[in-house]
Amino acid sequence: MWKLKIADGEGQWLTTTNGHVGRQHWEFDAEAGTAEERAQVETMRQNFNKNRFRFKQSADLLMRMQLRKENPRGQIPLAIKVNEVVEITEETMTTTLRRAISYYSTIQAHDGHWPSESAGPLFFLPPLENIARVVETET
Repeated sequence: MWKLKIADGEGQWLTTTNGHVGRQHWEFDAEAGTAEERAQVETMRQNFNKNRFRFKQSADLLMRMQLRKENPRGQIPLAIKVNEVVEITEETMTTTLRRAISYYSTIQAHDGHWPSESAGPLFFLPPLENIARVVETET
C-alpha cells in the first residue's frame, strides 16, 4: 500500500534548512494497512481506473484517507442547504464555518501544510482570516 511521507528525508544529497517542512513523497509498503484498508484502496483504484477519462485527477483519495486516519477530528457537521429566499442565520453561518474548518483540519499534515494536487486551502484561508478581522470575530 502506498503511504505519503511528509517532512521526512535522509541521504547525503538531500539537504534542508527547515526540517523538510512541506516536503512530501510517496513510499510503497506491501504489508502496510489492514485488510479492510487495502480493500478500500483497491476499490478506489478500480473506480479511478474506470473513470479516468471522465475525471483526470485522482482527487488525492489515498492521501485523504491516510490523513483522516492520522487526524481524527470527529464527525464533520452536515451541510446546510440554503436558497435565495431563505435568510441566512448566525447558526447557519457558524455550522458552515465549523464544517469547513473541520474538513481542512482533517486533511492538514503534521507539519502544517495541506498536501495535495492543488493549493486550494492556501488560496482560500488567508481571505477568510482577513474577513474575520474586518467583522471582528475570533477564528
